[in-house]
Amino acid sequence: MATFKEFRNNVKPNWCPGCGDFTVQASIQRAAANVGLEPENLAVIAGIGCSGRIAGYIHSYGFHGVHGRSLPIAQGVKMANRELTVIASGGDGDGFAIGMSHTIHAMRRNIDITYIVMDNQIYGLTKGQTSPRSSAGFVTKSTPKGSIESAISPMQLAISSGATFVAQTMSSDLKGMTEIIEKAINHKGFSFVNVFSPCVTFNKINTYDWFKEHVKSLSEIENYDPTNKIQAMRVLMENEDLVSGIIYQNENQKAYEDLVPGFKQEALAKQDLTLDPAQFEKLCAEFM
Repeated sequence: MATFKEFRNNVKPNWCPGCGDFTVQASIQRAAANVGLEPENLAVIAGIGCSGRIAGYIHSYGFHGVHGRSLPIAQGVKMANRELTVIASGGDGDGFAIGMSHTIHAMRRNIDITYIVMDNQIYGLTKGQTSPRSSAGFVTKSTPKGSIESAISPMQLAISSGATFVAQTMSSDLKGMTEIIEKAINHKGFSFVNVFSPCVTFNKINTYDWFKEHVKSLSEIENYDPTNKIQAMRVLMENEDLVSGIIYQNENQKAYEDLVPGFKQEALAKQDLTLDPAQFEKLCAEFM
């Protein structure tokens, strides 16, 4: 069985010192090893942004897609080879701006992949503009007088869109984040993990200390039941999404792949796709 060191490669990350994405990378590597994966069993699909580079820093199959499109690619990979564990990743701009429609529909389908968003409430790669996760009044280069828009609530959005595993954690908590990613990987269905991953260079508001002060652990809430959707939504609304832990999990809904008629358990990549000449002629005749 592979150790987390076997999920490392020789590519050195070029994130800023102190960036939360370093811990996210380490958590993915540790979680992959802890659940018993080998590097050839894992595919990491990333979008654009600082967080989008993560696919190149992990020893596994990897694909660096275009902005906002990591989820369509990840779903295609899973459908082609359902034996792979597929992790899609990106930032809050990638997933909640240009890629928002893909995010919602992937959640709705409940395809068996894990989506990890590194949420820093700012566009870091392009040097500090307001993102869909920036709070009203947030001052950046793109909103010099303060943002007049409200931040979206990704956790409420995920539950209402149909994600069957919804969790949130902080990049300062390596152990807790690793445990959550392990559970997300093992969950049969769409797993969404939002990670508060501070941008130490351009976001001087939502810092490590800010998250430590404002984020409430679900373990502090007496009798919290992650299978209770109504309670999950109420707690999220009461705390403005600033909670950590497994917020919601539904283990009773079938994954997308198990609902597709005739979809074989054997990976498409391993099937004999040779077409019988008579069948080919029949197919051609339908369009003649």
